[in-house]
Amino acid sequence: MNSIEEKLWNYIDGSCPPQEQQAIEKLIATDEIYRRKYDELLQLNNEFMLAEVDEPPMAFTYNVMEAIRTEKAMQPLKARIDGRIIWGIAAFFIITVVAMLAYTLGTVNWSSGASVVKQVELPVQLNANKLNGIFTGPIGKGFLFFDMVMGLFFIDYYLRRRNMTKPQ
Repeated sequence: MNSIEEKLWNYIDGSCPPQEQQAIEKLIATDEIYRRKYDELLQLNNEFMLAEVDEPPMAFTYNVMEAIRTEKAMQPLKARIDGRIIWGIAAFFIITVVAMLAYTLGTVNWSSGASVVKQVELPVQLNANKLNGIFTGPIGKGFLFFDMVMGLFFIDYYLRRRNMTKPQ
């Protein structure tokens, strides 16, 4: 919008100071461009006044909000979680449990039983005394418990998903 239109709109709306109002009246009376623009804007303003404004029904906002709410309800939270994150967490815990199982089987004294097993030396000897305290202490037991619970959740998730995909 240029300055001529702004001044004329302010004049039509009656929001300009009295001195500016008198100056615009003189410009409309003397300048052909101002008079044409004024007539055009005055006609447009009259059309705005005559146009009926349709008001939305009283329940419009409620209906819009309900539509949004039902749209969000159709997409459960599980649909928004990336499956790669779940698989990554599951892989971490599976690798951890396998490593702990390998360590446990590696520290078992197999020669104490009745069967004779050839003892295999590992290239890197683990200091069993230092690592024993980690897995037998409360932190290790808590970690194993947490791994067990996460494993059960993963198995439950897998079984539910498999049951949902079966045709009935």
